[in-house]
Amino acid sequence: MGKWPTLDKIEMVDGPIEEETYERDLRKLQSRLLDVQLHYLQTGGRAIICVDGWDAAGKGGLIGRVVDGLEPKSVHVWRIGAPSPEEQGRHYLWRFWQRLPVRGDWAIFDRTWYGRVLVERIEGFCDKETWKRAYREINEFERQLTDDGVRIVKLLVHVSAEDQKRRMIERLNKPRKRFKIGLEDFRNIARRQEYLEAYDDMLERTDTDNAPWHVIASDNKMHARLTGFKVIVDTLGRDVKPSEPDLDPEVAAAAFKMWGWTPETGKENGTEKGKKNGDKK
Repeated sequence: MGKWPTLDKIEMVDGPIEEETYERDLRKLQSRLLDVQLHYLQTGGRAIICVDGWDAAGKGGLIGRVVDGLEPKSVHVWRIGAPSPEEQGRHYLWRFWQRLPVRGDWAIFDRTWYGRVLVERIEGFCDKETWKRAYREINEFERQLTDDGVRIVKLLVHVSAEDQKRRMIERLNKPRKRFKIGLEDFRNIARRQEYLEAYDDMLERTDTDNAPWHVIASDNKMHARLTGFKVIVDTLGRDVKPSEPDLDPEVAAAAFKMWGWTPETGKENGTEKGKKNGDKK
């Protein structure tokens, strides 16, 4: 198979992780990622985070932890399902072009254009010639983006059949989680071997130097979230040195004119920073 082993033979992380350790490491990663995001906002950088994988593998939980510590206005989460009537009949990449990040923004895709070589391949929504051609189209699509300066992170979140079954039953047992499971989940589970072959082909054919794949073993959710988070931080933070944003001189002048505030003293009309009029000294 080359670089990648068969997906179901990927070693899962063993051993528990302490909740306190998990929360501490997660906070550090969230803080670092926010610094990286602020750098992108300052410099106009763009990023795409692609999250694919099995149902109940923990994709949504990982995405939730990632966005939780970010500045929300410049990050967009796209949850990809079946194409809308407007999108049907167009090239399958068209709807993804509409969702690409603008200058300074990040886009997170919960399922991606790889649906062409996964669900569309398995369910017969396109013929064999069409989905086989998609490997080249996808590689070219991602190459265009990275050549234009976009950084891409691709995560495949993998869960064993045993743990997927346990999580699905947990959803059935908990009324507030039942919305997460539908008949299509059972169809997908029944065709697991076909999906394994499709995932293996996808990894082999679309793991490129400019947009490599990272497989995240997720039987242990806390390990998986930290691992996926670290990949995102390392990829998007490569060559990024955190620094305090520069203050626009015109903004500083406006603050001085209105409040007498200066960056050198951090004082407001002769009052110590943070104190309000009428506060006791």
